[in-house]
Amino acid sequence: MKPLSPQEIRGNWATLLLPILPDDSIDYNLLGAELDHFIKVRVNGVYSNGSAGEFYTQTEAEFDRINTLLAEKCNAAGMPFQIGASHPCAQIARERIRRAKALAPSAFQVTLPDWFPPALPEIIDFLQVISAEAAPIPLIVYNPPHAKRKLTPVEWAVIAERVPGVAGMKVPGGDDAWYEAMRPLMKRFSIFIPGHHLHKGLARGAHGAYSNVACLSPRFAQNWYELCFRDPAAGGAIGERVIAFWESNIAPVITKHGHSNMAADKTAAVAGNWLPAMTTRLRWPYASVSNATARQIGEAARAALPEAFA
Repeated sequence: MKPLSPQEIRGNWATLLLPILPDDSIDYNLLGAELDHFIKVRVNGVYSNGSAGEFYTQTEAEFDRINTLLAEKCNAAGMPFQIGASHPCAQIARERIRRAKALAPSAFQVTLPDWFPPALPEIIDFLQVISAEAAPIPLIVYNPPHAKRKLTPVEWAVIAERVPGVAGMKVPGGDDAWYEAMRPLMKRFSIFIPGHHLHKGLARGAHGAYSNVACLSPRFAQNWYELCFRDPAAGGAIGERVIAFWESNIAPVITKHGHSNMAADKTAAVAGNWLPAMTTRLRWPYASVSNATARQIGEAARAALPEAFA
């Protein structure tokens, strides 16, 4: 695929969830079936190695095999794709980009170094080096809520000035004040926010979501994104039900039961049952939600969002 500009990185992008077998190995056959499903329902794009891709658990051989499969299927189908080259170690992230560049992704995703919170000059240095390695492929900076260094609008403005190779961000979003502060950067960056807040983010100027809602149903997430443009009122009405379902059923996986973000994403996928062989299993040492609990959440999803299962 050709590298994408910030203005071309838009929409509902599905995360490649990592299917784990009982022996803690990766089920590559199911990974391929997952990619086939994303291509079939024509999401706007696919990305690997977000939190649900469990990038921090992968050996380098596994990283290469996962992303080669992603590239082969997406390039054959004309599907935009991003490779998550994130790693808590900056040196490993750099090596991942060096190797994966030949796969010609639409963009790379990276996180900031994570052992100790980096100062802004260190962040700029890191992004400049990684951007030079990736060029002409752009970078997306994944700055999740649990990051040790959460970037402010002022710091994003510095990145915009100092690192032209950064094309976008994956961030939690914020309140009206945050969106107002980010407004001058909305033409410079592609701004992606959490999937269940998609309609609210789009109304304030965000450009899409690396979508947790696509974990529940890739087809529904894509249809909802398109509806938000075709009929904003109808998209907003569905969005309010999405938020209500998420806050009552998915968020408590983290806030009440103490599981990780990736556990919540895999729970949503099993609840949606669009890939029947997928399980909630995470790689050691992180704990998984039971498949039975995920199926109960699926019943709640079908009651709250019947159009997701039509």
